[in-house]
Amino acid sequence: MKIIRKMIWIVSLFLLFCCFMAVGYYLHVTKNVVLMPEKLLLSDKSVTLYDAENAVIKNVAAFSPKQTVRLEEIPQHTQAAFLHTEDKRFYQHGGFDYIRIAGAALHNVKAKTLKEGASTISQQLIKNTHLTQEKTFKRKLREFKLTRQLEKRYTKKEILEKYLNTIYFGHSCFGIKAAADFYFGKTPNELTLSESAILAGLVKAPNYYSPFKNPEKCLMRRNCVLNLMYKNKGITEKELKDSLNANMPPLFQHFNHNQRYANFVFDELSELAENFQFKVGGNIEIYTYYDKNLQSQLESIADGLNECDKSIFALDNDTLGFKACLSTAGNIQRLPGSIIKPLLVYAPALEEEFISPATPILDEKICYGDYAPENYDKIYHGYVSVRESIEKSLNVPAVKILSSLGVKRAIGYLKKLHLDIEKEDESLALALGGMKKGFLLQDLVSAYSVFPNNGKFSQGKFIEKIKINGSTVYQRNHNKKDVFSEESAYLMTDMLKSTAKQGTAKKLRSLPMEIAAKTGTVGTEKGNTDAYAISFTKNDTVGVWLGNKNNTFIPYTGGGLPCNLLFKINEYLYNDYQNRNIPIESFIRPKNITSVSIDKISYYDTHTIMQADPIAPAQHQFTELFKSSSIPLNKSTLFSNPNILAPTIKLENNHVIINFSTTNPSYYQYKIDRYDYVRHNTVYFGDYIKSFTDRDLEKNKSYIYTITPIYQEHEGTPIVLPTITTKNENFNIQDSNITKEDWWKY
Repeated sequence: MKIIRKMIWIVSLFLLFCCFMAVGYYLHVTKNVVLMPEKLLLSDKSVTLYDAENAVIKNVAAFSPKQTVRLEEIPQHTQAAFLHTEDKRFYQHGGFDYIRIAGAALHNVKAKTLKEGASTISQQLIKNTHLTQEKTFKRKLREFKLTRQLEKRYTKKEILEKYLNTIYFGHSCFGIKAAADFYFGKTPNELTLSESAILAGLVKAPNYYSPFKNPEKCLMRRNCVLNLMYKNKGITEKELKDSLNANMPPLFQHFNHNQRYANFVFDELSELAENFQFKVGGNIEIYTYYDKNLQSQLESIADGLNECDKSIFALDNDTLGFKACLSTAGNIQRLPGSIIKPLLVYAPALEEEFISPATPILDEKICYGDYAPENYDKIYHGYVSVRESIEKSLNVPAVKILSSLGVKRAIGYLKKLHLDIEKEDESLALALGGMKKGFLLQDLVSAYSVFPNNGKFSQGKFIEKIKINGSTVYQRNHNKKDVFSEESAYLMTDMLKSTAKQGTAKKLRSLPMEIAAKTGTVGTEKGNTDAYAISFTKNDTVGVWLGNKNNTFIPYTGGGLPCNLLFKINEYLYNDYQNRNIPIESFIRPKNITSVSIDKISYYDTHTIMQADPIAPAQHQFTELFKSSSIPLNKSTLFSNPNILAPTIKLENNHVIINFSTTNPSYYQYKIDRYDYVRHNTVYFGDYIKSFTDRDLEKNKSYIYTITPIYQEHEGTPIVLPTITTKNENFNIQDSNITKEDWWKY
């Protein structure tokens, strides 16, 4: 009995000691933790954006920090939507919902995870405004103390009001007033039950549940909130049914916003918060790649164009950060047209060694089942090189190459560039940009940056780093992944340089630096709906889109006004680099890329790729780039070993007439020798002639004629014509094989 009492005494002392230590630890960790009322309100310092030089960005914030509203101005059903979703016992607990905490703990034990939390609205307000994002025991203790202080200092209605005025709703919307205006064009007191449920559902993951990015997921989340309210007896059955049948907000309301740089920053902020699991709130510092001078230049250019909507993005190829951008149509997906060809068709085909820049493709009328691609001008050009196909943006060669490469294989490369294709879009029409939804311009610009980055890719971003309440919650990873080989990227770049010199983007050719470009146009026989131009130097990738968000027609093609805008932007960039003594380097040719002289005669006559004869004159050869592994093995001997089609020989009025083929080269000289048993005469030596007549013949003789093509000092193999005999009354042609010896050689 004494032993038991002693053990109880020891255990009691130990527990008392533990309690003492716990209280001491709590007091130590929280000794300097004080509730700061000013942090419970949005202010001009709540969100700070920094440019590429770490200077504070002014006058570009997409939000108004003082858009607060009194709780009395927020409908009861709106308040109820948040309470039933986030904290249904808000008015009953003192800051901590112990019933919910116990339920979450039990669920986590059963699920063997720590995913489910039990934070009350009071706790969320504290976490979002006073604490870092770290998930530590110290932070939980500080959260506990601050939440108690919050509950003691403010009424429940005041806490709920502050919460609704500081919570982040995505798309740069801080507070319910900004959210109501952005998503619905309303003030909070005008919100319907359905709209309130949408906003309450956004809090969990604003980017994921955005009605403008994921309308299906937003609808499911809204319905979940409504059903939860009905289950908790917050709304009637009729209110539930009416709200479930209510329409979602139309897309055009969001896209009517004239988006500038900060809008895209906040959109990316929402995505990062979801992906890296941090809450947007408190003192937020966002470090971007913003270039205010370039942004001003883009806006100046765009302001002078009011006939249609426009989007412009400029990406730094080194940091892969967007330096400047704007869009009068919102961040919308559009069909890419021919802009997709290098990414989907030509670069993958180069990588798989299906083609080289010199590969000849027959541009012709062709059908693949019900699909019959046509060129933009409805003209077919016969055999063209891959380089020429890209320069002229021909459609038929692109479709043919995609057919040979395989649609699924080509799509695999797009996926590596973060350009996703839906299953129903997998067809040859993809070669021309035929698909259901299309892509964002910023994603196309990001994808094109793979070429100046030697085939390596990382998605273009607006944000480099994010700090919340002084703690870094996101730091960008700059790792790039291989998509194309360095050689494939260079060949693609070189062909797009040709496009900027003499192709559809030739408006850029007078720029004083190496530049590559591609254009694209989308439309029907009735008119064009989209016009693109994307260029890149070693330093920057720039994309321009013109169109209308309502798909009405525009009077432009990609090679027209979009290229003019590209010229102005790149001209500004060049001058800016010059002023800062920063060079725009040329694209560096990889060691495994070789310039090869190609025989022009074989290329155009028989559409075969052969190395040129070393002694061929310049006008009969051209140079093209090849991977070292794909250099053509066959070599032409048209000049070092001249060769022609055999002429024909006939008798007419006792004269010998030799006719030459019209395809025989005019750059050869021709020697005609005549042999009999006694003599050998050269009866002609000179340039190409269509016909030669020999009248100087004797009776009772047999003659053999040889034709020798000659280029400079190089003689080809003599061509022996059938034997002529004059031994009979009339001259005859005999088979030259009747002679048992080549007597005419001696």
